Parts: sequence; C-alpha cells; structure tokens
Amino acid sequence: MYAMKSKIIQLFCLLLLFACQKNDIEVFNGSNTNLTKLEGSWVVINYWADWCAPCIKEIPELNEFAHENKDIFVFTFNFDQLDREDLAPIAKKFNIEVPSLVTHPRDIWGIQTPPAVPATFFINPNGELSLSLFRPQTKDALNDILLDLKQTF
Repeated sequence: MYAMKSKIIQLFCLLLLFACQKNDIEVFNGSNTNLTKLEGSWVVINYWADWCAPCIKEIPELNEFAHENKDIFVFTFNFDQLDREDLAPIAKKFNIEVPSLVTHPRDIWGIQTPPAVPATFFINPNGELSLSLFRPQTKDALNDILLDLKQTF
C-alpha cells in the first residue's frame, strides 16, 4: 500500500512539473518556449514588415547577428501580426532565418507595437527592456550595442 501511494505521489509531482513548464510563447520557424527558458539571457526582438524596404534590407544583417551570437535569443515579430499560415511564405521569400514570435511581445515583456518599423528591442537577462532602437541596424551596430549593454549590465 505504501509503495502504491509513493508512486501516485511521484506521478503527481511529475505531472505538476510538466504543467509548470508550459511553452506559452509561440514561435514560428523555431521551438515554442516560455519565459523561464529565456531567463538569464539577453533577448533581441526585431519588428519588421514585408512592405518596409529598410526592414527587408535589415533581415540578412539580423540573420548574421543571430548566427554570431548563439548565447542570446534573437526573434523577429511581424508588425502586421500575421499568423503562422500567412507568415510562412513571407518568411521564406525574405529568407528570415531568425525564429519569429507569433505571441505578441506585449504579452511577454509589455512591449507595445512601435509606431514605425524597423524597430529593435534589447531585453536584459532580468527580463527588462534595456534599449529600444527605431531605425535600421547593421550586424556590426547590433554587436557593438550588445557588447556595450553587457558591459554596463
């Protein structure tokens, strides 16, 4: 009888553990995640749109920046808030290699939709907004900014 109760308690604890690790951040072309998995890391979010020429020019820079910085999380978010089905052909057309958030950053970090794109946001390892940029960025500029932010954090 004791062994049966022990197994039931273990099973309950295991189920509780899995329930607490829910992936509540939906990601296109990447793995769904949650805030717990992002804690302790820098996060960069880039708002873009397919009708924004500077955004399209910035995408290869963002891809390279992400490839060079495997220790941080880099995401894009479509300004028009497209769902997975509408986002798929556009992401393919513009060769977006960076995982794209489907969940709005407002619901994760409280970041409101910017008035214009491109816009890039740096979230520090404590989950707080550290910097907002409202102009196109290059890979080198993003690397310099990240280095400066890490040094002052």
